[in-house]
Amino acid sequence: MLALLAFVQEHAPAAAEAHAPSSGPFTINGGLILWTLVIFAILMFLLAKTAWPWILGQVEEREARIKAQLEAADKANADAQRILSEYQQQVANARAEAQDIVAQARTAGEKLREELVEKGRHEQAELLERAKREIGLERDRAVAELRREAVELSLAAASKVIEKNVDTEADRRLVQDYLAGLQAKPQ
Repeated sequence: MLALLAFVQEHAPAAAEAHAPSSGPFTINGGLILWTLVIFAILMFLLAKTAWPWILGQVEEREARIKAQLEAADKANADAQRILSEYQQQVANARAEAQDIVAQARTAGEKLREELVEKGRHEQAELLERAKREIGLERDRAVAELRREAVELSLAAASKVIEKNVDTEADRRLVQDYLAGLQAKPQ
């Protein structure tokens, strides 16, 4: 090919001088155009057989690589959207769960408060009942003590009256029966 180019360069000026009296930048040289087209065709043929397949392979490979990267980017974007929606769902679930926990705690607190109030009322009722029993027992003891003192006073008064010491058990029982009879009679 270089030989052909060298041959064209040697004969082109001679052919140009023979056919054209003047040379300039705007003059047309038919032989030069013909040889340029022949060399261009040969060069295109060689490039089509050797370089173009490699260049087209590289371009197609690059196109496939870019396409794969775009698909990977689309897949990554879809994954990111999926993960974002899952995250948003988890956040919504966590909020709902937190609200449920707060509601349960509030319900448990109210229930505990009601139980404590009920327990307090129950203890208050028990204390009141115990106090009533103790008061009743104390009243019964006081009444028994008053009766005993009344019997003692009655016996003392009777013994002073009769000047005799009435201290026997039968006399005590007689006075107690009398007092019980007085108590049993409606007033």
